[in-house]
Amino acid sequence: MNTSDRTDHASVAPPVDHRTAVAAETARFVAAVRGADLSTAVPSCPGWTLADLVKHTGSVQRWFSAMLRARIQEPPRKREVDLRLPEREDGYPDWLAESATVAADAFAATDPNLPMWAWGADRHARFWARRMLFETLLHRVDAELALGLRPAIDRPAAVDGIDEFLVNLPFAALFAPKVANLRGPDRTISFRTTDGDEAWLVRLRPDGFGLDTAHPAADTADATVRGTAAQLLLLVYGRLSYEAEAFAHDGDEQLLANWFANSAF
Repeated sequence: MNTSDRTDHASVAPPVDHRTAVAAETARFVAAVRGADLSTAVPSCPGWTLADLVKHTGSVQRWFSAMLRARIQEPPRKREVDLRLPEREDGYPDWLAESATVAADAFAATDPNLPMWAWGADRHARFWARRMLFETLLHRVDAELALGLRPAIDRPAAVDGIDEFLVNLPFAALFAPKVANLRGPDRTISFRTTDGDEAWLVRLRPDGFGLDTAHPAADTADATVRGTAAQLLLLVYGRLSYEAEAFAHDGDEQLLANWFANSAF
């Protein structure tokens, strides 16, 4: 996959205060799992329980926070962080809440425009706050689904999350190796919101793929998927199928099938 033309990316999505939103999403997550049976299976994360989900999310927040405090300028060689994980799982909800406080402290001490290493397109400290937000939001949704709740996703965050996912996906091969299969002879997929006028055009090339920011609203895509912003966010992350009733899709079915078989992480 060719990533040599990586450039710093400015989101086309509505402005979202990622730092504040991390705290709000963590509070929603904590409220959902507090008092719940943490041995409950999480269908959208096969093999995981709620305890696994909470531990993962809090660990990510603390690891990203450690990188922000260290102002890392190259890929980290290890991921060891003092997690301060409680011995008993009934302490996990409070521990997750504390993880958001650890993150808030790191945010407060770090200029979001500070140049830093990042695995994605935007090599600044702000990348990590944005990434942390969507790690937290998606796993909050996973927890609510596992508990039979109906998740609500703020629309601006959903729009920003779709953009964040599609912008960074070309650089995710380290932990999502199937993205190497996302290539083709100049084939395009359009994602369009039905509750707004946002559109993203992904172009697959022989050497890889990426967002076509010059023609995001192109009407001649080889395949198109339409849904609300919240639905599309869950779609790109593999929580919903493009064949679900929530979506309208048309065009090259094989192209869509290949995309969704290889893009989620």
